[in-house]
Amino acid sequence: MSSVDLAPHAAAGATRTLPELIEEAQRVLAICNACRYCEGYCAVFPALQRRLAFEEGDVHYLANLCHNCGSCLYACQYAPPHEFQLNFPRLLAQVRAKTYRKYAWPGFLARLYDRNGVAVSLITAASLAFMLLFTAWVADPERLFRAYSLEQGSFYAVMPHDVMVALFGAVSAFVAGALAMSFVRFWRDLGERKRDFFSPLPAGDATGDALRLTYLDGGGEGCRYPDEKPSFARRNFHHLTFYGFMLCFAATATGTVYHYIFGRMAPYSFWSLPVLLGSVGGIGLLVGPVGLLWIKFLRDPDLADTRQTGMDAGFLVLLFLTSLTGLALLALREAEAMGVLLAVHLGTVLALFLTMPYGKFAHALYRFAALVRFHLEKRRPAPAVAAE
Repeated sequence: MSSVDLAPHAAAGATRTLPELIEEAQRVLAICNACRYCEGYCAVFPALQRRLAFEEGDVHYLANLCHNCGSCLYACQYAPPHEFQLNFPRLLAQVRAKTYRKYAWPGFLARLYDRNGVAVSLITAASLAFMLLFTAWVADPERLFRAYSLEQGSFYAVMPHDVMVALFGAVSAFVAGALAMSFVRFWRDLGERKRDFFSPLPAGDATGDALRLTYLDGGGEGCRYPDEKPSFARRNFHHLTFYGFMLCFAATATGTVYHYIFGRMAPYSFWSLPVLLGSVGGIGLLVGPVGLLWIKFLRDPDLADTRQTGMDAGFLVLLFLTSLTGLALLALREAEAMGVLLAVHLGTVLALFLTMPYGKFAHALYRFAALVRFHLEKRRPAPAVAAE
């Protein structure tokens, strides 16, 4: 430890470049590696203890393995006002923001992370305007403001199914490609082989951790979030958000199977499987994001990088609005307001899709990759350490 500079290299609130953050992370990780008091809290500490030096790829890996539960900050004997000024959760949050920007594809769109809350707002406004104009163009005004029964096709009487599929299929293909390229670039810098990501046991363990949100339990007592008192509130709201999103995805997938395999055309009755899945998922996407926003604005500012609040809030608001407009469309799909409401809902969904690779959604991609690598490493022999 004598060769490590233990003094902080910049003021806590300063905006630092990626090289400056990597240097500061190397300082903090070296101190944590010597202390090891927090090794039972999450996967980050066992992972860092396998290393004596930390290259940039290691720092990105450990930052995305962190779930920001906050337990280590309140347990740390070197946290402010100690002269070492260790704030592990906030530093790794700052690194994660740089991770998203560094690995975004195509590279010129990485600038959307610079002021992500503003970017999401502008993209949402543009998407809403586009869908309102596009819907008005596809459906003449007489059809746009009429009511249709389910037998008449409801919202498909305003915008044909094939048009909707073509539009969102193209957007989905771009989003999937952008996320895949970001993953490939990130995984390559971790020094792992591409095929190792698909190793059944590590991938299965990582999936289990992701589905259970294992590392949002603060070592078993709950997150120190929004403050020092342990709580499972953040974990529960994350579950509602994640499983709400997955149920809505399952509703879309089920509807696709109904349409193309069984020849059952939408819209479907309220008691059909696609509608039930979407309704339950939609409720989760109302409660979960509101809860996460609530505790986010109550949180101790020392727990996170407050410059990312706009990005976090923008994503959660988009999820909430997507669900709200979707449920409203379901309730009013035979009303005269359906046409305009359809355009508003599709515009919100379009904005959500377009911002996925360039906003908070990206954290799921990098965090899952980090979890897979963690479980790959667990199955490898511990690196040998020379006797001092």
